[in-house]
Amino acid sequence: MNSHRPDASGYRIRLTGRSPHFDIFNHLLEGACLPQPQLIWEYTQPDPDLVNQAQEEFDVPEFYARVLVSRGITTRDEGKPFFNPGRQLVHDPLLMKDMDKAVRRLARETKSEQPILVFGDYDVDGTTAASMLYLTLKALGARVSTYIPSRENEGYGLSTGGIEYAELIGSSLLITCDCGINAVEQVAYAAGKGIDVIITDHHIPDLELPKALAILNPKQTDCPYPFKGLCGAGVAFKLALALTDYMGADAELAWRNADLVALGTAADIVPVLDENRAIVAEGLRQMEERSRPGLSALWSAAGMSGKDLTVGRLVFGIAPKINAAGRLGDAGRAVKLLTTDNHYRAMTMAKELVEENRRRQLIQESTVEEAIFQVNANHDLGAEKALVLHSQGWHQGVIGIVAARIRDNFHRPTAIIAVENGMGKGSLRSMAGFDLYEALTSCQEHLVGYGGHSVAAGLTIAADKLADFETAFLAWADEKLTFEQLLPRQIIDGDCTLDVIDSRFMRFLNSLEPYGPGNRRPVFASRGVRVAGEPRLVGNAEHLKFQASQNGAIFDVIGFNMADHFEKLILNAPLNIAYVVEENVWRDKRRVQLQLKDIKMENES
Repeated sequence: MNSHRPDASGYRIRLTGRSPHFDIFNHLLEGACLPQPQLIWEYTQPDPDLVNQAQEEFDVPEFYARVLVSRGITTRDEGKPFFNPGRQLVHDPLLMKDMDKAVRRLARETKSEQPILVFGDYDVDGTTAASMLYLTLKALGARVSTYIPSRENEGYGLSTGGIEYAELIGSSLLITCDCGINAVEQVAYAAGKGIDVIITDHHIPDLELPKALAILNPKQTDCPYPFKGLCGAGVAFKLALALTDYMGADAELAWRNADLVALGTAADIVPVLDENRAIVAEGLRQMEERSRPGLSALWSAAGMSGKDLTVGRLVFGIAPKINAAGRLGDAGRAVKLLTTDNHYRAMTMAKELVEENRRRQLIQESTVEEAIFQVNANHDLGAEKALVLHSQGWHQGVIGIVAARIRDNFHRPTAIIAVENGMGKGSLRSMAGFDLYEALTSCQEHLVGYGGHSVAAGLTIAADKLADFETAFLAWADEKLTFEQLLPRQIIDGDCTLDVIDSRFMRFLNSLEPYGPGNRRPVFASRGVRVAGEPRLVGNAEHLKFQASQNGAIFDVIGFNMADHFEKLILNAPLNIAYVVEENVWRDKRRVQLQLKDIKMENES
């Protein structure tokens, strides 16, 4: 084999020989310089004494116990709520600050049949929250309407357009979903029109809060609510539960919409822990029944019929289609889809959103390519610990996805800013160890506005302030991050050999569901594995497919977007692989499959 490495970020390879693999590999890499980030395998470090305790308590192998301890489970009593995430995990909604005030006013409007406007953000969290609250209020007899702002024309958060719509329909009460915590001026504008505002939100509050009738947000510093990890739909759901109880109605009027809350929870990447675990478990159960026409139609239109419902499939298969409604058009369509009981209408709208998502993907990929070109042409990754990229003409509807892609490609906090008419709208994505909200607060003198979380945020900026913001943002990153932190890592839960993956092992993994942030699917490593049979490149030569063999056990392996590792598979040498274990359903048959996370030669660290 002849190999040439042009620089530290990638290499060129040309294989010579008679194997048919060489032709495949050369075709894949002809003229290409592929990034080859070397993942650092970082093992979880649970307390050894607790691991021993869990081994004895549950009578399981050591690597099972490591997984349990990493989830805070060392005894059967600790495991009961985790393994049985029922409604008993859900906290009393009245523990949330201002909940009593919100419920009293909302009940009064409902009983008197006064118009109520539910204002939701245009993303999945906002539209699922608005849909859930709309359906619950309708079931309680309220006169309720919804309003979802235009991403392009109104931007993020409570808008004057929404307030004026409330005035138009004669509503004196507006409820925000997944936004509003920093809408000081907008709430004052609504008050001037005689409209009270109840804010339901989960974003980090500023020092100055809006003068709203009630603010429901567990992240308020003086809010005693015991769980801070709710998404916007989760906070709105707590309002729905409190309202049904206050009005003496059946709690099922709210709980029957848990599927929508689960979708919002999954899409907003909040931890699937505590009461979120119960909500997601109940929501997935409801989705299995296919009783909501909109979700059922979307599942089918997305080509996912026959596949198991998981948090991952909601995040990557369903959420982007719902988001497509607001990225390229009217986000209100998402609420119409999620609330309709007409199956034909649901399928028509679902197909429309799937097609719109395809158009979004084309725009997104073009923007990703332009952003990567900017990084390679204008940025010194040896000196810069964060990236700020901006351009005229980038579509505001895709910048969040592009920011996540660039962050993942270059392993740095990333800001993607679309500039138009002298103003920039930006979306930022970060990683562990770098708090975006804190960073933006440090740069706020250069911004018109900002908001969000530690790992995802948004901003508005005047175009002539972009250079100043970039300087300040990079300086903050330089202070807070080391280059060691920017090295890509693969978290490993433990080593095992392939022959231990049996029916007991699969029952154990299934007992840990639902998976999601804070409860990710365990990643295992097996060392000295051999390739059985002929490895293949599939999916436009982007993915790896092969069989792994060890100690007499053979499993199918799929490596998505890992074609650059193909060379390792054809050298007939032992491999170390990191993977998650899952069940693949194909033509109604289930087979255990390993989804590859990384692959190294046996002598690599």
